[in-house]
Amino acid sequence: MPNDSASQSGRENASESSLEDEKLVQQATGGSEKAYTALTEKYEKALHFHILKMIKDKNQVEDLVQEVFVKAFDNLDSYSTNYAFSTWLYRIATNHTIDYLRKKKLQTLSIDQPLKSGDGEMKMQLPDHSAQTDRKIIKSQRQKMVQKAIEDLPKKYMEVIKLRHMQEKSYQEISEILDKPLGTVKAHIFRAREMLYKAMKDKRDKF
Repeated sequence: MPNDSASQSGRENASESSLEDEKLVQQATGGSEKAYTALTEKYEKALHFHILKMIKDKNQVEDLVQEVFVKAFDNLDSYSTNYAFSTWLYRIATNHTIDYLRKKKLQTLSIDQPLKSGDGEMKMQLPDHSAQTDRKIIKSQRQKMVQKAIEDLPKKYMEVIKLRHMQEKSYQEISEILDKPLGTVKAHIFRAREMLYKAMKDKRDKF
């Protein structure tokens, strides 16, 4: 753990951009919507290109960028000024994207895919039906919880989330359907996800 003099020295040597970030983080922690917006606008493009290096689906990149901001803003209390905010944010983005890729890979693996045994013969891996049933029940329960959380959102947030995640419309298509600026659509989806994240977190904490 760095001592106070080292931390102070680090802050004195911090760039103007880092010092600006520290102020914005303090304001955001205090509930300032303008500070949230400023941080989002400052790092949105950089995060987009950072994540795009890891995955090639541009539509999914936009979703991941927003999810990273939601996760970061929900954990601002854990941010330490001993490190640049940008470094902390990129670390969250990298870990979140790796988690996404890992989950996607697991979803594409077939449980009855032929496997090669030690003696060179191909054998079938028998599916565990009881485990499958448990997973289906858990998935169904989670879907119901998410659906209920979506229905509880204010109308303007509920409609953009439904268009994006249930009808799989692009941001541009949602903008055209609702006749709203693209920036407004992105802001509403971001806010809706933030509210859903907190709602689901509250539900988990109760169990």
